[in-house]
Amino acid sequence: MYDARICLLLPAITAFLAVPAAAQQGPAPGVPTTLQGAQAARPPQNPLAPKAWTLGIGIAPVVSPAWQGSRDMALSIFPDLRLNYRDDVFFSIPDGLGWNAVNTDGWKLGPLVKLRFGRQESTGGSPFLITGGSTALRGMGDVGLAGEFGGFAQKSLAKGRLRLRAELRQGTGGHDGLVADTNISWNGRTPTASLLYSVGLRATWADSDYSNVYFGVTPGQARAAGLPAFRTGSGLISAGINANLTKPLGRFGKNGALTLFTSYDRLGDVVADSSLIRLRGDRNQVAVGLAYGVRFGWN
Repeated sequence: MYDARICLLLPAITAFLAVPAAAQQGPAPGVPTTLQGAQAARPPQNPLAPKAWTLGIGIAPVVSPAWQGSRDMALSIFPDLRLNYRDDVFFSIPDGLGWNAVNTDGWKLGPLVKLRFGRQESTGGSPFLITGGSTALRGMGDVGLAGEFGGFAQKSLAKGRLRLRAELRQGTGGHDGLVADTNISWNGRTPTASLLYSVGLRATWADSDYSNVYFGVTPGQARAAGLPAFRTGSGLISAGINANLTKPLGRFGKNGALTLFTSYDRLGDVVADSSLIRLRGDRNQVAVGLAYGVRFGWN
């Protein structure tokens, strides 16, 4: 999905990169996404004043299904670039471009734009695929890059440790569907702040204009791929749980951080009943990865 794995998994890097940048946003729909709100689990206060601009750079090898719904596994290496201006504007690959137009009393609301990377029928993978892949999509055709425009609402509770978030976005390009993401996450740290942790529950909902692009089988695709034609509906696309454990390196993480993360998602009946998933895929999706990230700040 953005590639989906980016959305669902790269938020693990965010867990560290977001520490000094409260503008960091949380999970995407369900790729990889998310963990999130790690600012609530920040290490002891850095004596240096916060910088107006924060740049985070990360990389994450991830073993996950080759495409959302695939039974074949693949190794991908995802980059993560994040730029934040104070607690106002944020930009990253998994979180998109957004503005905290409302930012008070634990509430954050604002507009949001995201990119969803395409899907290649030859391997099932995204541009970040390194090895592995899937031949199950041959005959289904490629799915192009999509832009998604919408907004988000987020509420932080329990001194920032508990976060509730929802996003609603309209797609254009690769798909023209309406997509909604919901997420609840709990973030914490050990007494010495030597380790940060996060656990979250998430779900992705979408209409048939979205689900048919990624999970439906048109009559033309049925002839080319040898699958029964199937039209998917609207509803729950996937629901799952994700968790991570982050180790800051050096005082205040000045040498970056390592994050171990994993996730489990189960496809909803709306898409799991598709002939593509029943005959060539798996509704149960498991992924694991290791991320390294560093951050820089300036005024």
